[in-house]
Amino acid sequence: MAIAAMMRHSHEVWDLIGHAFLPSRPRILEIGCGSGGLIFFCPSEGLRVGIDPLAATYRALFPVWHKRAAIAAAIGEALPFGDGAFDVVLCDNVIDHAERPSAILREAARVLARGGVLYFTVNIHHPIYQWVSALHGVWTAAGVPFEIGPFADHTVHLTLPRARQLLQTLPLDVLLESDGIALARQAARAGRPRHPGDRFKRVFFKNARYVAVATRRASG
Repeated sequence: MAIAAMMRHSHEVWDLIGHAFLPSRPRILEIGCGSGGLIFFCPSEGLRVGIDPLAATYRALFPVWHKRAAIAAAIGEALPFGDGAFDVVLCDNVIDHAERPSAILREAARVLARGGVLYFTVNIHHPIYQWVSALHGVWTAAGVPFEIGPFADHTVHLTLPRARQLLQTLPLDVLLESDGIALARQAARAGRPRHPGDRFKRVFFKNARYVAVATRRASG
């Protein structure tokens, strides 16, 4: 069932990005493909490449899946590819687990061919998570062993304006976007609270799924 769900998600993404406007055999890159990313189930006959720092480990654990795409060990902040090397770049729920989200998106735009398509998703949160997460980092750095799950589960807690700003600074035109905030609030209020953090999410939304599809400008 997990494989079927991943395959379904990959096909949904492929339909969303409007592949009819791409070359018949597009060059596709997924940043942070992990062990079962979009790239492994992408319904395309073009070049399929995935990068992940743990690529060697995943290849050993899932050898059959990794025959579906060329996988390289690399980080999103320093992609080992030339400018404009890909027609499609996929970055699905990756950048908030890294120290430098903006660097990853700059690299994504750099390797994207002019007129190419970026599919980008990231979890966004109410601003309070960003504020408290910063305080959490201070006491952690001071050696205070006090963890608060809702504020420590992401390297970076992005707000909706910040996620949009990351794209606006790049030579990209956003074709469509959705923020998922209403769905996140609905889910938090519908579920039975398991701990105080769940009650907190009912007031201050968390893990809303921001989705954007953008194209690389012909100039810039």
